[in-house]
Amino acid sequence: MFVCDKCGLCCMSVGQSDVYKILDRGDGICQYFDENSNLCLIYENRPLFCKVDEMYEICFKDKITKEEYYNLNYKSCSKLKENTQGR
Repeated sequence: MFVCDKCGLCCMSVGQSDVYKILDRGDGICQYFDENSNLCLIYENRPLFCKVDEMYEICFKDKITKEEYYNLNYKSCSKLKENTQGR
């Protein structure tokens, strides 16, 4: 299972991605992101592309290993963290 530290940076960066732009509330932050708790307001009903494990099973399992997929996700997460340091 993909382990998320719930920092919220991916939800605060939806405006940077064509895939996630549909969730943008107009300032680059997901319309379902609760800035007080850093959690998703619709977590149980969030879109498929927000569900790392389910996305792998449905879209990527025939293309790459789960380990490779997780590593790509962790790398993206780390990049978001690096880009927000010092702001």
